[in-house]
Amino acid sequence: MKYEVNDPVRLTDDTRAILAIDQTLLPDHIAYIRLESPEQMYGAIKNLQVRGAPCIGIFAAYAMFIQAKVFAQVSEDKESFYQQLHKFAKYLSLAMPSAVDLTWALKRMERTAANNMRRSFDTIVEALRKEAVEIHEHNIATCETIANFGLSLINDGDGILTYCNAGALATSRYGTALGPLILGSEKGMKFEAYVCETRPMLQGSRLTAYELSNAGIDTTLICDNMAAQVMKEGRIKAVFVGADRVAANGDTANKVGTYGLAILARTFRIPFYVFCPTSTIDPTCEDGSMIAVEERDPDEIKTAYFKSPVAPASVKCYNPSSDVTPARLITAIVTEDGINYPPFDFN
Repeated sequence: MKYEVNDPVRLTDDTRAILAIDQTLLPDHIAYIRLESPEQMYGAIKNLQVRGAPCIGIFAAYAMFIQAKVFAQVSEDKESFYQQLHKFAKYLSLAMPSAVDLTWALKRMERTAANNMRRSFDTIVEALRKEAVEIHEHNIATCETIANFGLSLINDGDGILTYCNAGALATSRYGTALGPLILGSEKGMKFEAYVCETRPMLQGSRLTAYELSNAGIDTTLICDNMAAQVMKEGRIKAVFVGADRVAANGDTANKVGTYGLAILARTFRIPFYVFCPTSTIDPTCEDGSMIAVEERDPDEIKTAYFKSPVAPASVKCYNPSSDVTPARLITAIVTEDGINYPPFDFN
């Protein structure tokens, strides 16, 4: 069975805006939103309508192209054009500081603009369009390569535990951590996927369960606090997770709760694998202590996806978006370059 999924972000036919699947509405509704202004683009990332580190990188590249078209029309000279583009890149980077693909894509687009500054505005804008498309197409190829590497780590019939969402919705086409399962399924292999719901925004239950079940994979949803039990029962042969940022020493930032799963996997002697493109690796970040963790709106814990509040309105909440898994707990980090085993050194 071949699983087809539209890319979560793409340019409109008139290239004036981005069409993105609003991931906050899944799985009940599949709806595209049109994003054209800087405020709309920032809000789409901040509100998790567009999410997943590689997907955010693709989105950011298209956003830079679209805004460059606008700036080229209103700028008096190249210097003011570039300053506006730089200001927009800095603004968009604040929407999700932990996602290194965001800043990576923005810097790459800025560099493309800088390298063409002696040319006409039309030429600069076209160079940015081509660069954005290249980033998107490269990610598609990267995900398939990662999926093939990951498939070599598991066997037909294995039970795989997943966390958050690292499928096509978070990247493009196959995804990263879900790629081996989807690719293996296309080849006729059978897996048992155990999907952690991933509180508080339920990316596991809303998105991963949606993607895997649509791909024809035997999918079982569990609450996050059930992971130890299914490991104890021998149902899990490996844990597959994605990444928002990987430090030079292999410390990995991902959706909060990933660290706890890594500890459990070590306790039960289960391999713990991280899947990401090399663009998610930040060689300027020495270790996990340098990775900033965003604290999100406490109402995500108390009211998001509930018909009525599940906690007193006055109670305090602590809602970090991510945590950092130490490299010593990671069995391997899988990228398009291959399967990287400890000790990690991505300098």
